[in-house]
Amino acid sequence: MTDNMRRRILALGAVGAASLVGVFTSSKANANTQIPPAPETTTHSNGKFAQKVVLITGATSGIGEGTAYAFAREGAKVFFCGRRENLGKQVEAKIKAFGGEATYMRADVRREQEVKALVEACVSKYGRLDIAFNNAGILNPKFARLHEQPTADFLDTLQTNAVGEFLSLKYEIAQMLKQGAGCIVNMASVSGHKGYTEIGPYSVSKHAVVGLTKVAALEYAKDNIRITSISPGGVDTPMLRRAREQRGQTFEQGSKAIPIGRTNTVEEMARAVMFLVSDEASAFHGSLVDVTSGILD
Repeated sequence: MTDNMRRRILALGAVGAASLVGVFTSSKANANTQIPPAPETTTHSNGKFAQKVVLITGATSGIGEGTAYAFAREGAKVFFCGRRENLGKQVEAKIKAFGGEATYMRADVRREQEVKALVEACVSKYGRLDIAFNNAGILNPKFARLHEQPTADFLDTLQTNAVGEFLSLKYEIAQMLKQGAGCIVNMASVSGHKGYTEIGPYSVSKHAVVGLTKVAALEYAKDNIRITSISPGGVDTPMLRRAREQRGQTFEQGSKAIPIGRTNTVEEMARAVMFLVSDEASAFHGSLVDVTSGILD
């Protein structure tokens, strides 16, 4: 305790001193990067995003799924898609079971008519579109150098991760222009900022997402539409676990390569998305938010 603090406590008297000491002894600095905050388990019908309509692509697993739960717990009406219908129905049921509002629709972001139909269905059901999280994406199935990459796999990765983001933006923005407002977060990656060997198609596609985010943010900033992206590093998802296994690496070995010594959680990514679409992030336009736990130094 500093001399200045002691003088303040003496000046406040016994009651004031007790309250001031309580502030300093009970408050916690959330700086423990080894133990992330636990996921929210309480559903708030009048939460931070009460009555907001949120569209999420690729929310049948991983970061998309975790973000759907997080928004629903904060009162949002979640409309989401994914190609795996069985998983989509499971996620929808889980959200409804804890008192949230959600609707699943099967859609493939590689197909323009399905993306268009997705946005139209969301607006038809809930009346508007306030927030979009363009999360759908794949990792190329073969780890290989460029000359060994199957052309079909390369094109499919680009079609899903880059063209899928473009199509999502195209129809989401059109709706938000009608409304006069909206927020969009795109899923980029650490691989959109750095080169990584043997995942060329994925890295190229995520570089495209970074470019799309910058262009879209500039084009629609004056239309009251905010567009940003997050760039995760290692996040504990089924896709990452498969990738580490394919490379002959245990989950724990992969975590050691991350500066904080652990793999991030989907809940941490969900919090980043929720911050970026909140009123607190009003100055974030075209921002490429690093959520890599130090990989992008």
